[in-house]
Amino acid sequence: MIIKQIDSGGDRNFAYLIVDEEIREGILVDPSPDPGRVMETVKKEKVKIKYIVNTHSHHDHSGGNDYFDDGTIAFINCGQDGGVKDGDVLGLGGLDFEFLHTPGHTPDSFCIRVKDDLITGDTLFVGKVGGTYSEADSMEEFESLKKIMALPDNIRVWPGHDCGVKSHSTIGFELANNPFIKRLDDFDDFLWLKQNWASYKKKYGIK
Repeated sequence: MIIKQIDSGGDRNFAYLIVDEEIREGILVDPSPDPGRVMETVKKEKVKIKYIVNTHSHHDHSGGNDYFDDGTIAFINCGQDGGVKDGDVLGLGGLDFEFLHTPGHTPDSFCIRVKDDLITGDTLFVGKVGGTYSEADSMEEFESLKKIMALPDNIRVWPGHDCGVKSHSTIGFELANNPFIKRLDDFDDFLWLKQNWASYKKKYGIK
């Protein structure tokens, strides 16, 4: 398996190309806001794209879909199109992609697991978590993060934006270092940090 993390422009967005090396077919995840950059990687790797998957419906993740529409690619906008449910598995060659529903940042947010890699979209960043718009959204995110953190420590975390302390990490790293994850035993404490993140970052010198 090949996994390529691609700088796709916008607000430090990441797209992902995941390839079964034997059949040279792959999946693109969140090929926006600059799909041209993503296409350059696809051409370099000489891969046939079979699926484009959006972790959630925000335009900076899904807006570039049409750029790749040649009539042969299947588009999966996770919860938005109602075609994907928590625990569903999509096979491609020797790879199985498991969809984990992780609402909070948006109602239709999903993470995608393939082997020991987890594409987290805007649910989890490195050392941070995705933004929410209400206390109810924050509670959903709180529960979603608990589900993710139950995965094995060696699972690699690949976020939707390069806004953390590094470009990718592991479940074990997040458990040990992410201040939001350390608060998953107390929702009030987790919510307080979300509401006071700007001052917390300044106090502790977090970028």
